[in-house]
Amino acid sequence: MGIQTLLQFKTDYMRRITDDTGIFQHTKFGVPDRSKGYTTDDNARALIAAVLLYSRSKDTGVLNLIYTYVSFIHHAQNKEGNFRNFMDYNRSFVEDHGSEDCQGRTLWALGFTLAHSSSLPDNLLNTCRYLINQALPYLHTLGSPRARAYAIIGLSYLLETPNALSYSFPYPHKPTTPEEKAFLPRAFIVELIENVAVKLHTQYENNKGNGWNWFEDSLTYGNSMLPWALLKAFYHSDNYSLKQTAKESLDFLASQTFSKEGYYKPIGSHGWQLRDGQAAPYDEQPIEACEMLLACKEAAIVLQDPAYLKQAALCYEWYLGRNSFQTSLVDPQTGACYDGIHSTGLNLNQGSESIISFTIAHLVMHHE
Repeated sequence: MGIQTLLQFKTDYMRRITDDTGIFQHTKFGVPDRSKGYTTDDNARALIAAVLLYSRSKDTGVLNLIYTYVSFIHHAQNKEGNFRNFMDYNRSFVEDHGSEDCQGRTLWALGFTLAHSSSLPDNLLNTCRYLINQALPYLHTLGSPRARAYAIIGLSYLLETPNALSYSFPYPHKPTTPEEKAFLPRAFIVELIENVAVKLHTQYENNKGNGWNWFEDSLTYGNSMLPWALLKAFYHSDNYSLKQTAKESLDFLASQTFSKEGYYKPIGSHGWQLRDGQAAPYDEQPIEACEMLLACKEAAIVLQDPAYLKQAALCYEWYLGRNSFQTSLVDPQTGACYDGIHSTGLNLNQGSESIISFTIAHLVMHHE
């Protein structure tokens, strides 16, 4: 099929696989698979995509999606502050606690939403602040490097956005109670970002060697989130070692995922890549292209190197056909995104993770 030089970006598909509970996790081809239910992971990622869409269009239908996704996240939060993840079609969570990655991803989405506060209603933003505030005491328990990375990114958005840390009170009300005054303390968040980022840096220093510039002994999923988080953390720290680790690790990841033929090829999920081994060629997942694109965009700014913008563009073009199969992953009839590339061709299912990833990648690349 080749690269699509002209793409009519369509926004209907996310609405089609979202009901009044949330976005469905999986589909059978393009029809929601109710038997697989919902996840907080997907609703958090969908929140990011919907916020980007609303920033562009101010469409009330998209705003309704945002409320649906935030409501799902609110329902997922336990009294301890952490989040449950898997929900069946009967609206019952099937676990008491979600994965650590789920905690981090949800914070990423909530922080990102607050970063776009100028276009969203105050009552919705107050809910996001409340959810983050409730989750903060739980963050010290995170041990997964990816969970830590997602959390750093989400919390960094709070520090980069005016008024993100304060409730929006109707004029002339001001915070007066101890609870209001203690809400999302900035100094605590700065310290938290620094401490978590140092843990990632230390893990990297302890593991790298012999040309393997990475945090672990394998490259698996969500790899680009680790250097991206350190780039974010560097904004709020004088610790230049964070910047250096971010650059070294991102460049190493790029060396493993951009082919000599000039296209992006993510590490295959069917086997991953062990230290000093070869990357599994398949399955290639849409979410990897999106997250690598976001990391490269950040690197171009922090490292002041436009070469990373070219890499970001290659990640976007992966969706359109510049990939190992020279086939577009975007369904021209519906605007949906196929679930990846198998050794035999496209995975013809079109689940939520895929359309969310493509939507974020498209809107970020087109500044919409």
